[in-house]
Amino acid sequence: MSLYRNGLQEVRARIAGATAATHNPATVRLVAVSKSFSPTAVRAVHALGQTDFGENYVQEALDKMTSLADLPDLEWHFIGPLQSNKAKPVAERFGWVHTVDRLKIAERLSAARPWDQPPLNVCIQVNISGEPTKSGLTPDAAVELAPSIAALPRLVLRGFMGIGEATDDSLRQRAQFAVARHCLERCRAKGLALDTLSMGMSGDFEAAIAEGATMVRVGSAIFGTRKPA
Repeated sequence: MSLYRNGLQEVRARIAGATAATHNPATVRLVAVSKSFSPTAVRAVHALGQTDFGENYVQEALDKMTSLADLPDLEWHFIGPLQSNKAKPVAERFGWVHTVDRLKIAERLSAARPWDQPPLNVCIQVNISGEPTKSGLTPDAAVELAPSIAALPRLVLRGFMGIGEATDDSLRQRAQFAVARHCLERCRAKGLALDTLSMGMSGDFEAAIAEGATMVRVGSAIFGTRKPA
């Protein structure tokens, strides 16, 4: 447990510092990105009070869920690219999907969400940096898609997700995170009750919080450096 305590405490302190001038730290939700780390690592971080965990790969996540079935308060977030043929297990086992980027995926998630579970929380992924290597919709396309996803019966559209480019320029970071915030504001102006901006990772989540992030996805700052695949 001590292996992760310092990292988790430091991340929580950074979140508190980034939110101090604007809003309550409790309004920023920390998702510990546990991809490539073992169920033992997740269990250790959970023992430190962390309950939200993010995974990028479906089968890896399902295996962890089976190993950690004795921890009923875990909230699993799918944060990787989602293929249509993997929508069913994700809809059945996760609480959140951050990477919806087309109506077809949303429809499959809605159809597969079990009726004995709460509706699935989803975010639309926006390509906030404009990089051709990044997934996600353009801002205009994301805003246009939002009402159709919000209308699906077994989903709750919560907001938008974005990944900034790898840069140490805080002004550039903030400008990109502002793209997602503007999408949220445009949808709210249309009457959609959205409340989530999932943005910011280990190296840039302070800039994301400054632009309104309500959820940050942090992996290496908690778990350490990942081993190359």
